Amino acid sequence: MDRIETPQTRCRAGFARADITPPVGIYHRLWGAALHERSTGVHRPLLATAMWMEPAKDRTGDAQLILGLDQCLLDAGDVAAIRSRVSQVVALPPSQVHVSCSHTHASGWMSRSRAAYPGGELIETYLKQLVRTCADLARRAAESIQPADIIYGTGRCALAAHRDLFDVERQQYVCGFNPTGPADDTVLVARVTTGDGTIVGTVINYACHPTTLAWENTLLSPDYVGAMRDVVEQHTSAPCVFLQGASGDLGPRDGFVADPAVADRNGRQLGFAVLSCLESLPPPDTRFEYTGPIVSGATLGIWRHRPLDAKSAARRSAWEWRTLTVDLPFRPDLPTIEATRAELARWEADRESARIANDLERMRDCHAHAERANRQLARLAELPAGGTYPYAVVLGRTGTAFWVLASGELYQVFQTTLRAKFPGTAVMIATLTNDWQPGYLPTAESYGHGIYQETIAVVAPGSLELLIESVSRQLGEM
Repeated sequence: MDRIETPQTRCRAGFARADITPPVGIYHRLWGAALHERSTGVHRPLLATAMWMEPAKDRTGDAQLILGLDQCLLDAGDVAAIRSRVSQVVALPPSQVHVSCSHTHASGWMSRSRAAYPGGELIETYLKQLVRTCADLARRAAESIQPADIIYGTGRCALAAHRDLFDVERQQYVCGFNPTGPADDTVLVARVTTGDGTIVGTVINYACHPTTLAWENTLLSPDYVGAMRDVVEQHTSAPCVFLQGASGDLGPRDGFVADPAVADRNGRQLGFAVLSCLESLPPPDTRFEYTGPIVSGATLGIWRHRPLDAKSAARRSAWEWRTLTVDLPFRPDLPTIEATRAELARWEADRESARIANDLERMRDCHAHAERANRQLARLAELPAGGTYPYAVVLGRTGTAFWVLASGELYQVFQTTLRAKFPGTAVMIATLTNDWQPGYLPTAESYGHGIYQETIAVVAPGSLELLIESVSRQLGEM
């Protein structure tokens, strides 16, 4: 091999940033084991960052807008409201507006279904303001578009670890750090620059559950994403968009704590990995080539960055987006709403008995089980009728890069397989985008062992593998 090609895109791009921190006191209890209901303060602000992309030639109708939000998840109706309002403001079809959640578990659960809980009375007002903020963000991003080059690079970060751990003593699976499990450490970085080399934005794609802060934490926080952004933006002086990768079975090695300093430390670890990758990226419109030997004390092999030939340069402007729908079968043993309501009633009764007995530990456990049943009801209520889930994934080709915008929470094999199938191409994977349904998509081999993600999955074994095959085929055609 005498040359190295760097994935890149020639386009027009714009960025904008806004603060979307909820008011202190809003409903915050996202963890079943938590004993608090309301948030008590702010660790770091929750942010929204918009990235507008369109072809190098001014074809605004082909634009795509990605809104990266510091939220754990949003209900489908609220995502639709954001996409609809943005569409009205910037004259872009809702299908080209993409709402991607970072999945921080310290944001609180911004769902109207939580309205009756302490702090829940603030949720509706907050969600309405979020729609307005996103619309203004989209407008400002659209107004800032300019010719841009995107250069993609791959770094490594050991923050993420496998989180399906078998507890030998208790003979059960738990969701926690598994030192021997596989963990994709890929950090995919996109640097967006103008013609004079000024960085106007970055996109960071990494797969790791933002679960540093857990049930004892009462502060609103973007988790590790906040400190990562600060590190990167202090260096680049430009907005940083974070896209959560396929992290269904990945979480931080050091997690489930109450100390915000641990979240910051995790974030800096990722941020420094990003900076290392950024510093390694070459100038746009070039490739790294072997140019021949130079006789010195040793005969040196010289490599230089050389301009791309006309054909390769033209490939940087390739632009195609499509939506793929794959029908994923529901699992045959999917619980019914009636059975789940009965289970919820049992746990609520047990919790009340524990309260009367002043058994705080038992109260916490019963509340956690009741919360699981509540969330299962929320999942079941939003599922479409019939035997399959129509899973929609947005696929984009921009130059020599692919963008895969997917809903739900996918196991890491989704991204490792796609990237292995398309070497030399940057494959950006953004999960929890445009919907959190159908929830988890574990590997077929994960079913039947009592693993958390599998027990609450609504799709049948083999669904993830079917999705990988379908997406691979589509990307191959593109």
